[in-house]
Amino acid sequence: MNNSANVIIAGGKTGGHLFPGIAIAQALEKISRNVKILFIGTSAPFEIQMLEKYGYAHKSIFAKPIKGGNIIRKVFSSSIILVSLIQSMIIMKAFKPDFVLGVGGFSSFAVVLSAWMLRIPTAIQEQNALPGMTNRLLSRFAKTIFTSFKETRGFADNPKTIYVGNPVRKTNKAEFEIDSELNNFHPDRFTLLVTGGSQGAGSINTAFMDALKLMNPSDKFNIIHQTGIHDEGVIQKKYKDLKINATARSFFHNMPQLQDLADFVITRAGAGTISELCIKGLPGILVPFPHAADDHQTFNAIELKKQGAAVMIKDDALTGKVLKQAIEDLLENKERLAAMAEKLKHLAMPDADKKIAAHILKIKQIKG
Repeated sequence: MNNSANVIIAGGKTGGHLFPGIAIAQALEKISRNVKILFIGTSAPFEIQMLEKYGYAHKSIFAKPIKGGNIIRKVFSSSIILVSLIQSMIIMKAFKPDFVLGVGGFSSFAVVLSAWMLRIPTAIQEQNALPGMTNRLLSRFAKTIFTSFKETRGFADNPKTIYVGNPVRKTNKAEFEIDSELNNFHPDRFTLLVTGGSQGAGSINTAFMDALKLMNPSDKFNIIHQTGIHDEGVIQKKYKDLKINATARSFFHNMPQLQDLADFVITRAGAGTISELCIKGLPGILVPFPHAADDHQTFNAIELKKQGAAVMIKDDALTGKVLKQAIEDLLENKERLAAMAEKLKHLAMPDADKKIAAHILKIKQIKG
């Protein structure tokens, strides 16, 4: 008997889809040395660079989102599904997967559908409280649906659904060293982590810098700020003008480690971020990205807000004055911060990656 498994993980482009896939790949490799993993997704530079950083093989296919745009764009996008299907089947014929897992993003549609047509075992993993269109469509074909939220809309009562939580990637401390500037942080100061996700967030950047001007915090905080590539230079100059010693970068590869250093976070409400905050017990302010598909980040944030585990500010209500008040209200109420941290930990499901990996390997009874 061939005691090895070939696994395809399909989807990506954004960190919200890609990082859970990486977490599952890491869990597969930890369980078994006899697994070979291939990611199939887009040719987006972020996706390619991140998978290269983590050491995973990657193939890209030609795929476009169907939702959104005018009728001509929709017809064009629909017509290239056939191209994506053919590309996916060619890759599968060469790689011979034993299992295909879709982690969301439009590029996962043709891959999972091709696997279903070839009678290869499949599953999808949905990160958000409100599923995206790709996974809503694929839920009809996939044999198993893994969800991150217990009350995932449309999936909660589906007999194929397994509620496991959202997989969280592990950083390699030998590979991702803490920025040397962080070693100069004052140990008695409150450490704020500000991030708009892998792409950054202009509204969060602007509001936070405006809030700092109102707070005059040069001797109050340590600040770690992921700005996004477009705002890096501007934000670094603003910190310099305000005479604030902050570590501001377009992107940090070691975000889980930075979360360990932080006392408080201001961030978007992507499912991956929320899962990391729960596992870390890191309280903060969530600002959902208003243009996310079907406004799913707002649904994610509402789930935490209902539990008393986070504060939510809508993007269109975010100003320096509003953010300043929210930050100060929380910092002046240490009991509330502690309670939020405990509620986050209670919601955490840190073994999601292991559970999904075990399910995949069970298909062929693979052992380490």
